[in-house]
Amino acid sequence: MLKALKSPDPSNGEVVGLDGSATLTGLRQRVRWVWLVGFVGLLVVVSVASTALATDEEGSGSSQAVADSTVVVVKPGDTLRTIAMEHLGDENRWPEIYDINQGVVQADGRALSDPDLIHIGWVLQIGEAAPSPEVAESESQSELLARLRANAEDFEYAVGTSGGALTMSTVSEPLTFNFALANDTGSTELLGHLFEGLTEISWLTNQVEPGLAETWEHSDDGLTWTFHLRTDVTWHDGEPFTAQDVDFTFNRIIYNDDIPAGERSVFTFRHFDEESGMWQESRMTVKALDSHTVEFVLPAPFAPFLRSMGTPIYPMHILEANVEDGSFSSTWDIDTDPAEVIGTGPFFIEEYQPGERIVLKRNPNYWMKDEAGNSLPYLDQIVHLIVPDLESELAGFLSEESDVHYVSGEEFAQLEPLQERQNFTIHRRGPNFGSSFLVFNMNPGTNPDTGDPYVTPERLEWFGNKQFRQAVAHSIDKGTIVDQIQHGLAYEQWSSISPAAGDFHNPDVRRYEYDVAKANQILDSIGWVDTDGDGIREDGDGNEIEFDLVTNTGNSVRERITTLIQQGMEEIGLGVNYRPIEFSDLVARLTNSYDWEAIVIGLSGGTDPYGGIDVWHSSGGLHMWNPKQSQPATEWEAEIDELYIEASRELDHQTRVDHYHRAQEIIAENVPLIFTTLTERLTATRDVFGNTTPTLYGLWDIRYLYRTD
Repeated sequence: MLKALKSPDPSNGEVVGLDGSATLTGLRQRVRWVWLVGFVGLLVVVSVASTALATDEEGSGSSQAVADSTVVVVKPGDTLRTIAMEHLGDENRWPEIYDINQGVVQADGRALSDPDLIHIGWVLQIGEAAPSPEVAESESQSELLARLRANAEDFEYAVGTSGGALTMSTVSEPLTFNFALANDTGSTELLGHLFEGLTEISWLTNQVEPGLAETWEHSDDGLTWTFHLRTDVTWHDGEPFTAQDVDFTFNRIIYNDDIPAGERSVFTFRHFDEESGMWQESRMTVKALDSHTVEFVLPAPFAPFLRSMGTPIYPMHILEANVEDGSFSSTWDIDTDPAEVIGTGPFFIEEYQPGERIVLKRNPNYWMKDEAGNSLPYLDQIVHLIVPDLESELAGFLSEESDVHYVSGEEFAQLEPLQERQNFTIHRRGPNFGSSFLVFNMNPGTNPDTGDPYVTPERLEWFGNKQFRQAVAHSIDKGTIVDQIQHGLAYEQWSSISPAAGDFHNPDVRRYEYDVAKANQILDSIGWVDTDGDGIREDGDGNEIEFDLVTNTGNSVRERITTLIQQGMEEIGLGVNYRPIEFSDLVARLTNSYDWEAIVIGLSGGTDPYGGIDVWHSSGGLHMWNPKQSQPATEWEAEIDELYIEASRELDHQTRVDHYHRAQEIIAENVPLIFTTLTERLTATRDVFGNTTPTLYGLWDIRYLYRTD
């Protein structure tokens, strides 16, 4: 399934986040999409507290010389005058300080103009301003793909050394410890280190590999699959992993209608009944044949079946009582003692301090070993530092508090010349697997508690009008987003499937180029005009076309993009009330209360489009503009339903490609999601790790990662 909401990309795109993609760690791909907190391109936002830019080996906090200038990071309590006094010996020389972030108070390399306008985490240059570094002449897409594939082909694991930690930072704090219920990357990326599936996806080749299952075979018709499980796997509490855990996971959790398990949409098989003229649903049977053998019987062929077997398996001996007494949906919530969250994965949660940090500790009894027989993982800890915003994350990386940073286009010119001096490398891996978009609420339902409609009748009419959505699409200046907000390191997105997904991507869908005149013409043609001269159009009944727009806080890039989207809509005569809100509130509105009108958000994605079934099938919980439909509300949604289902049952690759290409055409024509841009996958990592290489699908397998310093 897709679990959605977005943040910077560590997944395979880089973090398996919505999944289908691998993780930044490249550990496992999962069939789910998740909401991304950060901007597209970074699934996990890495952030840390700001301090002075460290230069010596111990990170003493001294300033860093660059050419004939000095670079410092703004710390709490700093002013331009105190910085000038410290580094220039005269507080009145503050105009000699430049903002190489190219922030709001300067442009084109000019000095800062106000001694009070600086913020914690800004990177400042003292002395003569050098021209902003330009992005080096980039490879062509074909050259980039060839290089990444060659990296994967040439890679060989080395026997590493045990110990040390990988420190990351994030603005996406987990919302739950219950993986079955998680729909945000803050939760799913964290829990992906604790739980495993029967199969996993290689970060090198994107091919299915054994996970908790060692081998498997299937019947000639492809409907009966038998998995033989590893016999050396234990849960974190020492209890043995068995086939009964697999049986329990599918029959008692995923297929339990009283539990809102995200994976259920993936394992619900739909077929059209000619007699009734309706879509029918069926489920596969899952049965433990003995303690280490499981049989799956499918009701229909399912092309991504092996890939979908990466879905997490849960401990029957821990959770069965919660399922039986109806408390599962409140089990392992965010207030749970992390020691109670039991998986089979390479790490477990050692410490969680809300708003501060999460520490994962090495599982000493993990089943996997390297070629020399050493237990994996090599790392003792993974530390997630929780920070308020992306600016804090950048400052922390520059001060060497974190080991990984998901680089925005705005930051690239700043970081690129610092690579050798600060011992890190920026890896470029092409467009992100996920997506970022504007969506309008077209849910015709009513709140069961109040009886009020989720969306007022007039807004429901506006948002449901395809021409309205097309006009809005023409009002979004993607070129400016790419050039000015993402500094050229992004791609205008037109299709629902990223070019990163290879031939599943359809490059020939309808495009809505930025064209205010065209947008105005469309709205004029349906009779929605400004009759009173106040700058806001009225619909045919005289209602001003005005609505609320929200996005999540903590991501300055997304907030700037949303501001530009607001301005574009206002330019064509729409009244837009924009404000950012907390990410957890945003998720709750999208998935529970449906109390929203327009949202800018993102989804993670992956290599197989079926991972998006919960978004694109009309019955899906992430079909966010009108979720959980009993029957498709429109003909175009019905056609997408059929195409996604047929593509999942089709074993011929080219036919699957054709189905998904047609689905993308329909989506582009009807614009239920109005896409913005795909960020370049840029990841800065410290040059202190072994068993790494940039590939199309990840940078490493976290289990084999080791420190070399």
